[in-house]
Parts: sequence; C-alpha cells; structure tokens
Amino acid sequence: MEMVLLTALGVGGATVIGSLIGFSFKNISHKFSDIILSFAAGVMLAAAVIGLILPSLEYGGKWGFFITAAGIFAGALCLNLIDKFVPHLHRFVGAEEAHPQKGADLNKVLLFVMAIAIHNFPEGIAAGVGFGAGNTAEALTVAGGIALQNIPEGMVIIAPMLAAGVTPSRTLFCAILTGVVEVLGTLLGYFAVAVSQAVLPFALAFAGGTMLYVISDEMIPETHAHGSERGATFALLIGFCVMLATDFYLG
Repeated sequence: MEMVLLTALGVGGATVIGSLIGFSFKNISHKFSDIILSFAAGVMLAAAVIGLILPSLEYGGKWGFFITAAGIFAGALCLNLIDKFVPHLHRFVGAEEAHPQKGADLNKVLLFVMAIAIHNFPEGIAAGVGFGAGNTAEALTVAGGIALQNIPEGMVIIAPMLAAGVTPSRTLFCAILTGVVEVLGTLLGYFAVAVSQAVLPFALAFAGGTMLYVISDEMIPETHAHGSERGATFALLIGFCVMLATDFYLG
C-alpha cells in the first residue's frame, strides 16, 4: 500500500513539476514541446501495451481476447463520451495563443482546467490497476509512462491561464488540483481491483484503452500540428523503445 501511495503522489506530482517548469520557461517553442510530448506518447504507448493490455490477455484465460478487446473499446468509448462535454487540450492552447489578451473568458480557462483534470482521472486509474494486479514491476512501468506524459502536459497549461489573467498563485493551485485528481484515480484503480480480482482482466484492458485513446486523440494530433511531424515521430519511437528496454532489462 505504501508503494501505491508513493506512486500515486509521484504520478500526480509530475503535473505540478511540469507546471513549475512552465513558469520558468514561459516561451517554450512548439518544436521543443512537440518533441517532449511525442517522447512521452511513445513511453505511454509501450506502457499501455506491455503493462496493461498483454497482462489482460494473460489473466483473461480462454476468453482473454474478447475480454481484452471489450475493455479496450469500453475505455476508449468512455473517454470519447467525456470529450463530447469537455474541450480538447490542443483546441484551448490554440485559442488562448490566438487571443492572449488579459480579458480572455475566464470560464474557458476553468473549462480548460476541468478538461485536464477529467483526462487525468482515467490515467490515474490505469496506474492503480497495475498495482491491484499484484505486478509491481508492470505497475511501475505504466505509472512511469503516465508521469512522463504529465510533465509536458503540466508545462503547456500554464501559458493559457496566465494569458487569461489568472494570477500565478491560482494557476499553480489549479495545476495542483489536476494532479490531486490523478492521485485519487490511482487509489480508486488499486482498490477496485484489489477488492475483486474477477474484474482484473477487463480493468487492465479498460485502462489500456483509455491510454491508447489519449495517445491517438490528444497527444499525436497535438505534436503533428506545428510542422514537427518527422521529429515528433522519431521521438515517439525513441520513447517506445526506451520503455521497451526498461521492461526487458528490469521487468
């Protein structure tokens, strides 16, 4: 349990670390941001497949494929429904950059923060489910991938909020709240699986599906929107191989 709690704090704290970096380097170039985010996408992709989807197949027995496929689509559909009610990350980053005046609509900023928090919740569940399965090495792999993704995400939420006139202290507070949501998600994922091992294969696949959805629907489009497609693609492959090597040598 202590390891789960520390990991939950680490995953949530990664967003805050990214936010602090965002305060220090407010004018981060799109190219640099895209490369970092692509690397994180590669890490998350490997973590989703190795740490969640493959174990789901293993635990599912003779119905493993069907349970895993159903879980993946359920996770993706869940986030798709969420996306119908909250904004995409790249839409609000672009909107605030196009209109950087202090009088920007504060409701948009609050909605933007809510979007980040809602997307962080299933990511936290993905980190917690791995621990509930009892495989600490795989769980740490998944949590590490999510934490790496949270750092650049924390970086990019700072500028739009400051541009809208939100004070630095309140901006940091909002960033901390998005991290707290991920901590809660991690604990929920852990306890849900620990209470009922019967839901483990589906829960693993569900968490994997949410991660695949975030990578495909949010991260890759964002990293390919500013002319850095080739560099972003290679960064994704490097991130994938780094996580693959970590699992191979340390798993």
